[in-house]
Amino acid sequence: MLAKYWMNKEVVTIDVDDSMYTAIKRTKQNGARLLPVLSKGKLVGIISDRDLKKASASDATSLEVHELAYLISKINAKEIMSPNPITVRPDDTLEEVAARLLFNDISGAPVVDDQGTIVGMISQKEIFLALTALSGYGKQGLQLAFQIEDRPGSIKEVTDIIREYNGRLASILTSTSRAPEGYRYLYIRVYNLDRSKVQALLDDLKDQTTLLYMVDHRENKREEFIRRNVAA
Repeated sequence: MLAKYWMNKEVVTIDVDDSMYTAIKRTKQNGARLLPVLSKGKLVGIISDRDLKKASASDATSLEVHELAYLISKINAKEIMSPNPITVRPDDTLEEVAARLLFNDISGAPVVDDQGTIVGMISQKEIFLALTALSGYGKQGLQLAFQIEDRPGSIKEVTDIIREYNGRLASILTSTSRAPEGYRYLYIRVYNLDRSKVQALLDDLKDQTTLLYMVDHRENKREEFIRRNVAA
């Protein structure tokens, strides 16, 4: 999953010599929390809603409304922007993007091509949308979590049982993070099941492997089979 397939291509920008008033107006009109700052078409900085609040907060309580309006009309974008903003590339994976946002404590970043041109913006919102799609949440159904042996064929053994019940697989996610040595966690979303056969399916799965929990999103029902601190 690459940034270019999930980024917001409708980028709202501002010129380096535009006023703070213009920046505030554009963020409000477009609901943008991050505003790339351009100079001759190239990215030179970024303004966040936090930057705008910080720039006006110190004087706002001591100024009249008309004085504050005059002040923000005279302050330029280059005076309040954060220079050299962190960027991502269109072909970066979403994992790389998420890590960059997380480790730099930022909510989003411009997506810039090899020529230095902004081609999109990507934020926590896009990451959340991708996670929702990747997990198959839109299909509802059941989410099943397992602890399985970390060996070839262990995932197929589980999915084969599900298919015997004519279950459709919306997503399969797996990770060794925080799992015991020699094991991995497996998360499967299943839909199109005959509800009268769900308990029989769960019984067969528990006979084959360790079933940690089941969440029925159609009925908002949660059942944990083993209480432990696992990544969900």
